[in-house]
Amino acid sequence: MPNHLARAEQAIRDNPNAIQRDVNQGHRFVGHKADFDGENRFELFLLDEGEKKVEVKDETRVPNTAVFTFNKEDHTLGNLLSQRLLKYPNVTFSAYKVPHPLFATFELRVTTDGSITPKEAVVKCCKDAVQDLEVLNRSFTTEWLGKRIVTEGDAERAAREGGNF
Repeated sequence: MPNHLARAEQAIRDNPNAIQRDVNQGHRFVGHKADFDGENRFELFLLDEGEKKVEVKDETRVPNTAVFTFNKEDHTLGNLLSQRLLKYPNVTFSAYKVPHPLFATFELRVTTDGSITPKEAVVKCCKDAVQDLEVLNRSFTTEWLGKRIVTEGDAERAAREGGNF
């Protein structure tokens, strides 16, 4: 038996919880525990000491272009901003990329026609997105309260009809 197989067998024997067996085939599968602590997931999005949320770097090769690095954010915000920026008439290019999948960072590249700066476009986009989310929050809250009132009314009517009131 090769040396690496012997080490794997020993690791399996040392940690019996890591083994899962396919009873029909007799194969062994080595499982492992997740590398992150599920209870403290939010800490992945807390800024470190001295770390900025957004860093701006002007692109010198293309006029009216800047690259914004968002720290401790992921695809959700990157896609939201890049797609919304494309709807503005003075933005000619907008895209984002995640440099490495293990780090919660993305880079947003914005090019404008020169009537506004890329920074102004991103700030306007963020303000518009926050306003839309506030409208969504109010609408959701209104619908949820309406549903709750109807549900409570139905429960009271059922209790009254059943003589349990």
